[in-house]
Amino acid sequence: MTSKTKGIVVYLSIAFGMAWILWEIPLQMGLTISNPLFQLVVLPGAFSPAVACLIVRKWVTREGFADAGLKLNLRKSWPYYLFAWLLPLLVIPVIVILTVALGIAQPDFSLQRAFGELAPGQSMPPELASLVWLLPIQALITALIATPLLWGEEFGWRGYLQIRLLSDRPLLAAVATGLIWGVWHYPLNLRGYNFPEHPLLGLLVFPVSLVLISIVFGWLRLRTGSVWSASLAHAATNSVGGSLLIMLFVGGAPLVLVSYLGILSWVPLGALCAWIISTGRFRPEAAKGRS
Repeated sequence: MTSKTKGIVVYLSIAFGMAWILWEIPLQMGLTISNPLFQLVVLPGAFSPAVACLIVRKWVTREGFADAGLKLNLRKSWPYYLFAWLLPLLVIPVIVILTVALGIAQPDFSLQRAFGELAPGQSMPPELASLVWLLPIQALITALIATPLLWGEEFGWRGYLQIRLLSDRPLLAAVATGLIWGVWHYPLNLRGYNFPEHPLLGLLVFPVSLVLISIVFGWLRLRTGSVWSASLAHAATNSVGGSLLIMLFVGGAPLVLVSYLGILSWVPLGALCAWIISTGRFRPEAAKGRS
C-alpha cells in the first residue's frame, strides 16, 4: 500500500467513524432531528473531516500542510470569494421559477406558511411581517459568521480528499468526493435531516447534488488556492440557499424537489458545472502559481 493510499484509507476511516459515532450517540439518547438542540449537539461530528485531515497529514503520511489551502489569498482571489458568497442568490430564483413553471408549488414570499409550520395555529405578527425583506441580508451575514464552522468539513474534503483522489483527473476526483461526501451524511439523512418527507429517496438524490457541489467547491478551491473559498460557499449554501428555500416552500412542496440540494437544483448547479468544465476552468493548470 502506497503512502497516498494509506492516507486516504485512514482519512476516510476517521472522517466516517468519528462523525457517525458522534451523531449516533444523541440519536440513540432520543434527541430527534427536529429538536433545536440537535444542530449544536452534532456539530462536533461535522469537524471529523478536519480532524482526519490533520491526523493524516501530520502523523500518517507526514506530508505536512503546504498544499492544504490554509491561506486566504483574498487580495488576488476576492472575486471568487464574492461569487461563493452570492451564488445562492443566483441558484434560488431558478429553482423558484422551475417550481412554479412545473406546477409543483407556489412560493410564499410573505413567509406566513413557514411561520405557521414553526408556530402552528398562529399568524405572523405585523411587525415581523414587515421585516421579511431583511431575511436574505441576515442569511448572507450568517454565512460569513458560519464560514469557520464549515471549514471543519472543507479542510478535509477539499483540503485533502479531493486533491488526493485521482489527483491527475480533478473532474473524476470531484465526482468521487461528492459521492463519498453524500454517503457520509447517510446517518442523518436516514432520519430525515435534509428531506424529511422522503428520506429514502434522499439517499439517491443527495449524493448527486453533492457531486455538482463538489465540482463548484473544487473549482473555487483550485482558483483561489484556498479551502476558505469553499468554506464560504458551503456556509452560503446552508445559510442562504438552504434556509431561504425552506422558508419559501416548507409545507407547500416536498423538499426533495425544491430544496437547494433537491432535484430541481440540478438544473442551475448542473449548468454552472457544465460551464466550469467546458471552458477548461477545472484543469489544474488553470490555477498554476497559486498556493
